[in-house]
Amino acid sequence: MPSPELTRVRLGVSYDGTDFTGWARQPGLRTVQGVLEESLSKVFRAPIQLTVAGRTDAGVHAEGQVAHFDTAGELEPDKLMHRMARFLPKDVRITGIRTAPPEFDARFSAMRRHYAYRLTTAPYGAEPLQARSVVACKPGVDVEAMRAASRNLLGLHNFAAFCRRREGATTVRELQRFDWVREGDLLTAYVSADAFCWSMVRSLVGAVLAVGEGRRTPDWVAGLLAETERASSVAVAPAHGLSLIAVDYPPDAELAARNVQTRETRTVPARAEGGCCGD
Repeated sequence: MPSPELTRVRLGVSYDGTDFTGWARQPGLRTVQGVLEESLSKVFRAPIQLTVAGRTDAGVHAEGQVAHFDTAGELEPDKLMHRMARFLPKDVRITGIRTAPPEFDARFSAMRRHYAYRLTTAPYGAEPLQARSVVACKPGVDVEAMRAASRNLLGLHNFAAFCRRREGATTVRELQRFDWVREGDLLTAYVSADAFCWSMVRSLVGAVLAVGEGRRTPDWVAGLLAETERASSVAVAPAHGLSLIAVDYPPDAELAARNVQTRETRTVPARAEGGCCGD
């Protein structure tokens, strides 16, 4: 929590991740965090450090990213919005600015994150204006089989098979939504969970796409939940089809409790281990 003399500021952020090396600041590399912090620090004439809801990987986009920072400077949201529009490059925008309660934490207060993964089944591939955000796949994919495979993964599970290992990090997550919507040639996966581990969404999409292409079965996907390590048989879908589209937060009065809950280490209840479906 910020000290009493500081103001907590909540930002809405959108970006095209194509030319960024992900969200997280890295020395010598162009990142979303680095570009935003540099511009904000110039405007506030003081170092600004951002906390983000979800640290996206290189090439991944965002339409509904959320971040926060603390400042001792005066906040005028409309004026700041206009100034940041001039300071920032065209591939990143601040889409919302407002003060937040001191208990608000863009990362730990989040209840769930929503992603969209966009594919096209057009025989000629992605339209030129969609080439940076839509991935081409085989025209004849079996969407119903993909929906069946996706349903098998819903619920509270250990998603170790779908996650790149991070030392000390849990891979237990509650997958709340994983479905597919088709509009003409555009096929979009909507994936929501309380949190995601590294490369989890792209691995989920890659596994289910293998079912749609007839290379795997829905039962194979369900069986991956029994794995305790990253499964080499799961292909990671390309980064540019993925976008963080929204983050949900509780009412202000529940923020502190949510922060505590998020920091607790999660485990899968014994009765749910090895199962294919959530309760």
